[in-house]
Amino acid sequence: MIRLKDYYLLKKILIRKLLLILFVGFLLQACSSKEDQTDARLLEKELYDSSQTRMKSGNFSSAIASLETLESRFPFGRYAEQAQAELIYAYYMNYEFEAARSSAERFINLHPRHPHSAYAYYLRGLSAFTDDSGLFSRYFESDLSRRDIEPAKRSFDDLSDFLSRYPNSAYAAHAQQRMVYLRNILAQHELHVANFYMKRKAYVAAISRARYILEHMPSTPQTREALSILVRAYGIIGYEDLKEKNLEILKMNYPNFKTEDLLEPKRSWKSRLSFGLLGNEKIPPPSKEN
Repeated sequence: MIRLKDYYLLKKILIRKLLLILFVGFLLQACSSKEDQTDARLLEKELYDSSQTRMKSGNFSSAIASLETLESRFPFGRYAEQAQAELIYAYYMNYEFEAARSSAERFINLHPRHPHSAYAYYLRGLSAFTDDSGLFSRYFESDLSRRDIEPAKRSFDDLSDFLSRYPNSAYAAHAQQRMVYLRNILAQHELHVANFYMKRKAYVAAISRARYILEHMPSTPQTREALSILVRAYGIIGYEDLKEKNLEILKMNYPNFKTEDLLEPKRSWKSRLSFGLLGNEKIPPPSKEN
């Protein structure tokens, strides 16, 4: 028989051995976990660094692949929010404007107070109207105002929203420039409609469109032609007093105006393309988080 004293001694030894086994197992698991965590951190950084290298070289398709993998594998990782912001930029630069806009909307909804929220609002506005602005369309389908005008309105409204939220943003100046560009497109669209009504002899409707430009877009280059339409239309329907009034305004604001300019005006090739705002835009990526 085992004595009671020996029984308790054996029990203590077994308990110590069991605790030792458990401790060794814990250490092995901890080491394995640390190795896994180290490997994961290395992979996360490798994916992010890869995306940066590819974006710098202009390979935005590959950069998108790296950023999408990074976001899906490490949704709460060190680079998660930065990757989401840079994905908006990469989509935009890769001419995937609908994806850029959707990503911007998603970022705004997920991180409304994030420092990059201003950038997301900014890119959302830019993406709204450039979903068909490739090289071919820029130079061969030059008159943007003849297309569906709703995207231009949406872009203008989005950028206006951005400026109301972030008036001192680093992107504010470019947003204002883009809004001038969009306002010119919207004004030119109104002119197309007004001229359409003039050709159809719907002079009251043409007057309404021309007046809309003068009342809502007075600083656009289309103001002169809108006044010209008013002079012609009022003259045709016999409103001589209004015709003379608008003719006087036209001559006062445009000293070089000539009577033959009342015919359908001709615009330069460069003006038709860009409404006076043709130029190479450089859209910056989001700033790096500290």
